Amino acid sequence: MIEQTVSSPMCAQDILDQLTDFGRYDPHAVLGIQTSDSGQRVVRVYRPGAKRLYIELFGYVVEMSCVHKAGLFEVPVVDHITSKDYRIYHTNGLLAHDPYAFWPTFGEIDAYLLGQGTHYELYRKLGAQVVQCQDVWGVSFAVWAPSARQVSLAGDINWWDGRVLPMRSMGECGVWELFVPGLDVGAAYKFEIEGADGRRRVKTDPMGKQFEVRPKTAALVVDPEKYLWHDHEWMSGRREKDLNRPISIYELHLGSWKRKDGGFCNYRELGFLLAEYCVDMGFTHVELLPVAEHPLDESWGYQVTGYFAPTSRYGSFQDFQMFVDILHQHNIGVIIDWVPGHFPTDDFALSRFDGTALYEHDDSRQGLHPHWNTHIFNFGRHEVSNFLLSSALFWLDILHIDGLRVDAVASMLYLDYGRSDGEWIPNRWGGKENLEAIEFLRHANSIIHDRFPGVLTIAEESTAFPGISHSLHQSGLGFDMKWNMGWMNDTLRYFSKDPLFRHYHHNDLTFGLLYAFSERFALVFSHDEVVHGKKSLLSKMPGDIWQKFANLRLLYSYMICQPGKKLLFMGGEIATWDEWWEGGEMQWFLLSYPYHQGIQNCVRDLNHLYQKSEALYSDDFSFNGFEWVDFHDAKNSVISYLRKGKGRALFCIHNFTPTFFEKYCVPLKSVKSLREVFNTDATDYGGSGKVNGQVRISQNSVELSLPPLATVMFEIEF
Repeated sequence: MIEQTVSSPMCAQDILDQLTDFGRYDPHAVLGIQTSDSGQRVVRVYRPGAKRLYIELFGYVVEMSCVHKAGLFEVPVVDHITSKDYRIYHTNGLLAHDPYAFWPTFGEIDAYLLGQGTHYELYRKLGAQVVQCQDVWGVSFAVWAPSARQVSLAGDINWWDGRVLPMRSMGECGVWELFVPGLDVGAAYKFEIEGADGRRRVKTDPMGKQFEVRPKTAALVVDPEKYLWHDHEWMSGRREKDLNRPISIYELHLGSWKRKDGGFCNYRELGFLLAEYCVDMGFTHVELLPVAEHPLDESWGYQVTGYFAPTSRYGSFQDFQMFVDILHQHNIGVIIDWVPGHFPTDDFALSRFDGTALYEHDDSRQGLHPHWNTHIFNFGRHEVSNFLLSSALFWLDILHIDGLRVDAVASMLYLDYGRSDGEWIPNRWGGKENLEAIEFLRHANSIIHDRFPGVLTIAEESTAFPGISHSLHQSGLGFDMKWNMGWMNDTLRYFSKDPLFRHYHHNDLTFGLLYAFSERFALVFSHDEVVHGKKSLLSKMPGDIWQKFANLRLLYSYMICQPGKKLLFMGGEIATWDEWWEGGEMQWFLLSYPYHQGIQNCVRDLNHLYQKSEALYSDDFSFNGFEWVDFHDAKNSVISYLRKGKGRALFCIHNFTPTFFEKYCVPLKSVKSLREVFNTDATDYGGSGKVNGQVRISQNSVELSLPPLATVMFEIEF
């Protein structure tokens, strides 16, 4: 029998004061295995509201003594007792080792690297980590909250009572830590934070890897290393890939691509369906609108609250890993939209996390985005930039993502973005460039490409900021590619014109080639072009029904022929009439109509031709891969050029009017042979069937048949 002694009431009150006030930064100093006022070794437990408490000590269940009615309990023990010699009952009934008998799981090196902004694997230290500490398995919790007065763990384990499991401060680094033995995956949790302003907030984990299904917001403990991958061949081959390859990206929103019984499909179902579809359609990559956790469906994922968590709308963390795995096994790369520029103001997430403007700027002229009413990250704070960079690396490392399309880069680069005079604060040199954001992007691209060769970083950037895709050695930002928003706007403006008047706008077709090789560009018809009243791509096209579909085939083939990598948003390949809506499924029923089936056939064949034709992709970023043949024929709205690679060149000619030119002469000299390999006017695509059999070749020109509103591609030999 173990003799029990009771500390004096004054001593107990001092201990309680330390837990609730003076010693709140280090609960481990008064809980767990301690030495009492009389010099006796004791195990001390704090259970607010409890009247009786039991402990398992050396295999025996022993009742603890209540030394303070507020819920402080003690039991005397032998001097040589260790953390493994006893277990306590948590308020949820879990019998496990004492959290306050274990060493910290966040060390001095971790603190140093975080302060420097270079803890690239921060996702292995902050948040909830399934780890072994002192030979005991459990979950380590750590959160950065430097201005907090106290931080506690609240969750299933303690009936969401933040008083029960206070965390310890790890010092000046601002991290709070607690190891909870016995806890397993699936447990829900949040952090209860008493901020610098004295207000208590219950916050979800910034580093959470899975969350409850909306509208709930608690984080869930997961083991991200548990999934057994089967994409080793893809991942090893990815390291050797460069940009001299075909890249045709299918952009989609997972929640509205396919649905099941009116609800969302699971990641695993989507993986098989999407892999089969992309292989058939000839796409090389998918690009997902943000799949990081977000509270509002209508935000499409662009207002993120979980930067390390695939959204639970479509399944679990492991379900998403299997989704990526399936696509890789079908040789389809996976790119995600990543949103480091801003975050929502929801009180449960990052906003004023520890009672201060921690992740954001305090001054609204720097910290509030005027377009989206969201917070802007404080990129100049090392820990914030470290948080974001660690997020990017997490998706590439743990989730095997192959590329990041960085959203709204222009809003990150400029301090005056969307603001009038007097509504922004200049940088230290008096300029409008966000120097800290620029440095963050350069740093991110440097580390990503160093650690994950073959991974793509793509900037959605709509201004003339120089060097977006130039290397860091050239003082660029280091992105692999930049969306060519100028080409997209010029092209869609041109195509919206009645063909009768297109000759007045011929410059829209040719202007883009003046700057086409100033950056490494991706040509995009993205979701942004088919929302907010802009109409679908098909609805933008002028003319009667036949001309609308012919124009759309011409548009897609024009993109395939132009220099630059390719991207098409879902629905475009089946010619939807309506704008995209995130609340419903893509209009697959349209494929029962011949014109829509013809568009899909055309896109499929274009993609497969693109992948087989080295001239269309191997030299996208220099004039070596492109040569004008004739861009002067504004009168007939016809342009022609060569795409060149190491193999045979392709001759591309586009007729942007409904006129059929039975004998169109092109100034091509010294041609030996010319063979038609693609014609958008083919009957399989819904065209009129005016294709070229024999082409008349002379010394200084060729004469060919040029169908209405069509692209014709020829394999050419000189």
